[in-house]
Amino acid sequence: MKILVVTELRQGKWNNASFETLAAAQQIAKDTSSTVSALVMGKGVAAFADELAAKNVAEVLSVQHDLLEAYTPDGYCVALKQVIESAQPDLVLFPHTYQVRDFAPKLAAMLGKGMIGDCIGYRNEGGKLIFVRQMFQGKTVADVTFAGAAPWFGSFQSGAFRADLLAAHPSGKAPVNAMTVAVSAQQIRTQPLDLFKEAKSAVDLTQASLIVAIGRGIKAPENIPQAVALAKALGGEIAASRPICDEGWLPMERQIGSSGQTVAPKLYLALGISGAIQHVVGMKGARTIVAINKDSNAPIFEIADYGVVGDIFEIMPALTEALEKAKTS
Repeated sequence: MKILVVTELRQGKWNNASFETLAAAQQIAKDTSSTVSALVMGKGVAAFADELAAKNVAEVLSVQHDLLEAYTPDGYCVALKQVIESAQPDLVLFPHTYQVRDFAPKLAAMLGKGMIGDCIGYRNEGGKLIFVRQMFQGKTVADVTFAGAAPWFGSFQSGAFRADLLAAHPSGKAPVNAMTVAVSAQQIRTQPLDLFKEAKSAVDLTQASLIVAIGRGIKAPENIPQAVALAKALGGEIAASRPICDEGWLPMERQIGSSGQTVAPKLYLALGISGAIQHVVGMKGARTIVAINKDSNAPIFEIADYGVVGDIFEIMPALTEALEKAKTS
């Protein structure tokens, strides 16, 4: 089976979810004795193609065109349709980003295929791939498989796979093959405007390597500065479960969970968070989860790598003090 991973650039930078999807493809390839190729497209993408070539892929496909410099669903679909028809992959994988949600279903429909989007995992059952999707805000999951002939299309949720497990190319570098596509201005029916920019105070928690998250156990908004001080001492970001943001104690941009952000930091410190499934789906991809809760039966301990049964109001200041002392010693 041939797997093609379509990576994503935004304003001249990688969307890190691209590497998570590439890690997923490598794992699928290992389980199914398949090969993985990666695709990058836009304008002036040679350096990005070389970076991809250092990963464990069979080849890198580089697509450059002036009309692909700015994202448009029409331009991307026209170009990708030609690439897919030429490369003939069996499985095309995308990171489940806002951009992919915009164009990938259209691309699949152009080729008369279906798409399984926002997956959190997969299984290989006798050579048949079963993809796993969450439903009803993470309350349950569904096993979904493809019907009909390849190519098949799928996308993986951010945090479903760990980019740090991405294997390097065994011989140093994969070949980079430039592909020519025909795209005309008449085929692009929309005019891209300025990219939406978050407020200056906004934060993208998906890029944070350390997160300190608070739940109902924080009790009152006047206690939040203790958690903020701990996050600052760790060099991380403060986040919260939905009830905290619903109360307005922290802005909605700080919410983790099915109706907030999905994160996969190196360290996730959960303070007074019970571990409802709606929250867990947003942070279970963290490399290390440390939970502190006075309730020894809290569900969060079922997924935590380290659990502390204790009072967060005793532990938070003690941890902060220890970290500050370590910095000055």
